[in-house]
Amino acid sequence: MSKNEAMIVKGLEVGPFLSDCYIVGSEKTKKGMIIDPGAEAGLILKTAAGLGLSITLIVATHTHVDHIAALAQVKEATRAEFAVHEAEGIKKVAQVFNRMLSPLLGGSLRSLPKPDRLLREGDIIEIGELRFTVLHTPGHTPGGICLLGRGVVFCGDTLFNYSIGRTDFPGGSYGQLMNSIHTKLMTLPDNTRVFPGHGPETTIGFERQWNPFLQG
Repeated sequence: MSKNEAMIVKGLEVGPFLSDCYIVGSEKTKKGMIIDPGAEAGLILKTAAGLGLSITLIVATHTHVDHIAALAQVKEATRAEFAVHEAEGIKKVAQVFNRMLSPLLGGSLRSLPKPDRLLREGDIIEIGELRFTVLHTPGHTPGGICLLGRGVVFCGDTLFNYSIGRTDFPGGSYGQLMNSIHTKLMTLPDNTRVFPGHGPETTIGFERQWNPFLQG
């Protein structure tokens, strides 16, 4: 767990795809959000409770099943709002949910809740006194997003440590992904901490210098 002034960030590696789920909250107000509840709802809920956070929002950076498989259970338990970019939408959520490798996540996945909030570029998400800006970063999926605030960026499957998101799934585009990375992420300060959808934390500066997909 890390703290940035009054911000709590706890990362969990969940499910067979080793997806990163993040629990983010305000130390001051004890309000929190869950980003990408990809599996293991019980663990996610237990961890949030252990942090003393009241979860008011669940955000999906995109709607691949390894990032939303525990969504229904987490939403039911917390009664939090569910937010996703408008380019994903409930129809796209259902399509991805049905087509991806759900048997590897237990084979008993439940139908997904309808989004309570559809996000757009530049929208502000508030959790207590914490504010995060929505960056629309298509390429891995049409409605992929990153959340930027407090010197950190939660970037789903857009950018990884030493790598980038896949673009060979339906709706993916290598050109769009690279444009998203260069125009939305590589413009950030070098010391911006990057919390990706898989793998370890990194920084913008490190990826700018060492990520092989961003050289030349």
